[in-house]
Amino acid sequence: MNKVWFVTGSSRGLGRNFVEAALARGDEVAATARKTASLDELVATYGDAVLPIELDVTDKAAVFEGVARAKEHFGRLDVVVNNAGYAQIGAMEELTEEQLREQFETNLFGAVWVIQAALPYLREQRAGHIIQMSSVAGLIAMPLGGAYHASKWALEALNETLAQEVADFGIKVTVVEPAGFATRSGKNPDPLANGHLADANPIYDGLRQRLAGVMGKQPAGDPAAAAQALLKIVDSPNPPLRVLFGQGFHQMLQQVYADRLKTWTEGQDLSAEAHGKPAPADG
Repeated sequence: MNKVWFVTGSSRGLGRNFVEAALARGDEVAATARKTASLDELVATYGDAVLPIELDVTDKAAVFEGVARAKEHFGRLDVVVNNAGYAQIGAMEELTEEQLREQFETNLFGAVWVIQAALPYLREQRAGHIIQMSSVAGLIAMPLGGAYHASKWALEALNETLAQEVADFGIKVTVVEPAGFATRSGKNPDPLANGHLADANPIYDGLRQRLAGVMGKQPAGDPAAAAQALLKIVDSPNPPLRVLFGQGFHQMLQQVYADRLKTWTEGQDLSAEAHGKPAPADG
């Protein structure tokens, strides 16, 4: 049986490729974008199989209305893809309150509104699959990415919790962590731009130059191939909670997690002291 999708951020990049792959195999899609004109080509090609919805995920009321419209139009929802988001760049000292709030309003709260709007329908169906687009940035942290990392780390925890809460309803959750898909533009800030600081800072400027020097130079993955991989995930009877999309970061992640375990292990004496109990014996 064909599936019904609800996909945010469908105008370009991975989201657009997900929508196209689903439609191409005969599925139906409620595709959202801040400007539905970007979806006209899809409508011309696939007709009634695609429902374009103008949506800014930071507008909670509009999100609930959009999800309800999709459910009413197609009769059910099978796959909900939280894809809308962007990366705010800047040192913690440089970030303005507005920049931080906007980052979380889109990346975190926007995803929460979609989940909350869709869950009543998925619970009623006793089925459904929520796909959360995260990032390798949700697993590691690097200079100048604090706002973006924080929003993605929050999404990782939120969806891991969600997966445990909804499993008995027959609802599945998968967090997709792309690496090296340089597909997003638009709202993503200039990595060389300063924040609210009045004066240039040579250390922060150096970090920005290093970031600008590596951006776009990593081998970029094929968004169309990522879309085919996502189809396999949504068709799987036992999909993973987390999956990396792309190459080049697995070894780094192994080291990051090994370092964390090593730090906690080496600090056991201090941990026990903080708890007021003797340290555990080795072995």
